[in-house]
Amino acid sequence: MGKKLLLLLLLIVPLFTIGQNSQAWDTIKAPSEYDNIYSRALYSDSLSSSFIIFIKKEVKKHKHQFHTEHVYILEGEGEMLLGEKQLKVKRGDILFIPKNTIHSLKVTSKEAVKVLSIQSPYFDGKDRILIE
Repeated sequence: MGKKLLLLLLLIVPLFTIGQNSQAWDTIKAPSEYDNIYSRALYSDSLSSSFIIFIKKEVKKHKHQFHTEHVYILEGEGEMLLGEKQLKVKRGDILFIPKNTIHSLKVTSKEAVKVLSIQSPYFDGKDRILIE
């Protein structure tokens, strides 16, 4: 039941944002030039934030002190650290990252990894704690 609900949520959020005069996630492209990570906000309110994120190389090891995150891999492949687990991720994978869980991503595909990230509550980046 939980996976079906999450999948439904991941399908509804982009549709809702289309209604908010945003682009559908599958039409959003990264700029031709960006360093490593490009993030584009889709929608936010006090309860959640959603983003399309492009990663060329990696997301360094970090955790979020106050919020949880759901990640849906739209394109690309990588190796992800999620807590104590090392995972190979690819298009179609859905990941749940509880608050205070250390995570990182190293891109292994030639193309950038493109993800839909849904974070709750509202995400402003202030609770991101980098781990050495």
